[in-house]
Amino acid sequence: MVLNLLFITTVIKSTFGVVTTGLWLIPLMLAAITYYRYDAVDPESRPLDQLNLYPEYDFIVVGSGSAGAVVANRLSEVRKWKVLLIEAGPDENEISDVPSLAAYLQLSKLDWAYKTEPSNKACLGMQNNRCNWPRGRVLGGSSVLNYMLYVRGNRNDYDHWAALGNTGWDYDQVLRYFKKSEDNRNPYLANNAYHGRGGLLTVQESPWHSPLVAAFVEAGTQLGYQNRDINGAQQSGFMIAQGTIRRGSRCSTAKAFLRPIRQRKNFHLSMNSHVTRVIIEPGTMRAQAVEFVKHGKVYRIAARREVILAAGAINTPQLMMLSGLGPRKHLEQHGIRVLQDLPVGENMQDHVGMGGLTFLVDKPVAIIQDRFNPTAVTFQYVLRERGPMTTLGGVEGLAFVHTPYSNRSVDWPDIQFHMAPASINSDNGARVKKVLGLKESVYQEVYHPIANKDSWTIMPLLLRPRSRGSVKLRTANPFHYPLINANYFDDPLDAKTLVEGAKIALRVAEAQVFKQFGSRLWRKPLPNCKQHKFLSDAYLECHVRTISMTIYHPCGTAKMGPAWDPEAVVDPRLRVYGVRGLRVIDASIMPTISSGNTNAPVIMIAEKGADLIKEDWLTNPEYKVKRQASVGRTKSRTVGAGDTEAAASSIQAVNINSLLNNSSSSSSSSNIGSSILESSSNILDSSSNILDSSSNNLDSSSSNIIASSSNIVNSNSSSSSNITYSES
Repeated sequence: MVLNLLFITTVIKSTFGVVTTGLWLIPLMLAAITYYRYDAVDPESRPLDQLNLYPEYDFIVVGSGSAGAVVANRLSEVRKWKVLLIEAGPDENEISDVPSLAAYLQLSKLDWAYKTEPSNKACLGMQNNRCNWPRGRVLGGSSVLNYMLYVRGNRNDYDHWAALGNTGWDYDQVLRYFKKSEDNRNPYLANNAYHGRGGLLTVQESPWHSPLVAAFVEAGTQLGYQNRDINGAQQSGFMIAQGTIRRGSRCSTAKAFLRPIRQRKNFHLSMNSHVTRVIIEPGTMRAQAVEFVKHGKVYRIAARREVILAAGAINTPQLMMLSGLGPRKHLEQHGIRVLQDLPVGENMQDHVGMGGLTFLVDKPVAIIQDRFNPTAVTFQYVLRERGPMTTLGGVEGLAFVHTPYSNRSVDWPDIQFHMAPASINSDNGARVKKVLGLKESVYQEVYHPIANKDSWTIMPLLLRPRSRGSVKLRTANPFHYPLINANYFDDPLDAKTLVEGAKIALRVAEAQVFKQFGSRLWRKPLPNCKQHKFLSDAYLECHVRTISMTIYHPCGTAKMGPAWDPEAVVDPRLRVYGVRGLRVIDASIMPTISSGNTNAPVIMIAEKGADLIKEDWLTNPEYKVKRQASVGRTKSRTVGAGDTEAAASSIQAVNINSLLNNSSSSSSSSNIGSSILESSSNILDSSSNILDSSSNNLDSSSSNIIASSSNIVNSNSSSSSNITYSES
């Protein structure tokens, strides 16, 4: 700092001393000032963690992921509104910038590292029959962990939402919100009516492709499918994937929507802040404030207008239930006073895929970790923004196809393909098998024999599952992970549809265009499927149930629907039924899952949700009066107006002392420490960087938070004096 100041002072003095003879030094002076204040002038500088918070904001947004970052950006466009964005995790690290290293972020400190409950129908090849469910615990949320694929879904998805009674959510209404955020830099889509230019979110193809992806697209043509823009007029077909990348690096929602607004005076960001509940006044049923733990202190910040939950399909329902909003019987089981009986946590959907379908090739055209010279590919990435490190988590091709279970006369395919010029074995077991949670016996018998061999894969995934899962509270402790029941293949038709998708994938791989590479299926049967004839329907179904893979798209746990829908949690304007000043804007609100990767649809939901808020507060002069009554609903809340004090005292808020006492009994999946690793610089090292997922205790950092949080901080106090906080 001293040297910087000395340098700048010297330049300024020299410049003004020779102003009449040395005007050429002025650019040098400006450059020096720019260097000194680079964070202020660089449009991609990181947002700052606000240390001194106001006691009240107009809007509080919980969660900075694919939705929350967008909502915070759009609401803070209104200068008179003060907006607070709360994020449980830290900022992105440098590794998150590199598209090909997406898998290395899973099970890191940026990941909640959830696991599904054990199943006898799916995830049979995973440790303890549990699938890993990564979720972003970082600024930018799961847009920092995902594989960056930009897929909007199908026109019929949104028309179906509208047909369910969600006025304003049909495709023609939501298309403009997809385009609003998009800055599509693919030249062949520049003048396309379905794409946007100049938005904050950069979308483009990876600048590097393997020869296998061209063969994949051509194979689709040979099977009668078109090579088309799957985000355009029609979806059925094959294409090279589009992704949320910018100049070869990941473009998360934090980069796209938060970095440009980091200096807005009316926008504050609080990172490393674990929200424990929304405080709802039972008499008026109004969301008054948000409570969160940060650096060992409990903060309570008031919301003048609204609280917006954008914490995702797992954390949003958990937070709602901790706040007294959810299924009556379930909340009562955990001693939580029911403020509003709602089907929170139900209707959960996810895209489940069939992993492990591997094809070997004879030519060096695949991505093999040991083949690439680390120095060469790194310099190619850093200096030229190209090379294999720019691939979208390894995924290069996408396709949407119809099985016999779908109506081919309608452009609404039921299977999606992810094509990658690599497979489970391509890193010699260093990372992928750990991310999947694959049983060691399965890996050793089936995939270890072809470690580091040239291979590629097609992963079929089920676009519109009939099965429904749920998110439940494990305990009333906000630091304990919830119970996630994926319920994959509960409806037998889901497994049968995915089997048909696998058959189509095999036909694609057998296309003539792949013959040039000597492509052939790796025919090693899974150990628990040997009783079935290889590639028979029974075998393929066994494979589907064994290597079941989440595609990281949980949604639907706070369903949007009209007042007459008994499964609805929010209305079509995303307001929580029966509660004033509370909305949900994230994947939770999806009535049915979109047909494709969900990042783009969630960003669209956030764009539209922010506009709904603006419409209500800026264009409707009577909105303040109207919102005195909670959103109409046939259900009545449990707590009466006269029970305010009793209800408030019985809501299970964070009892800081009891959290520490209860932590030792929590299971590994509820362990906040299970998602915390060492620093990001060690992520690429060996598995010693990964915490033992079976640990039964909260880590020391969590324990310190819990133990030291007996006081609530008045965040507006410049002296940082603590106010004793207790619940009677």
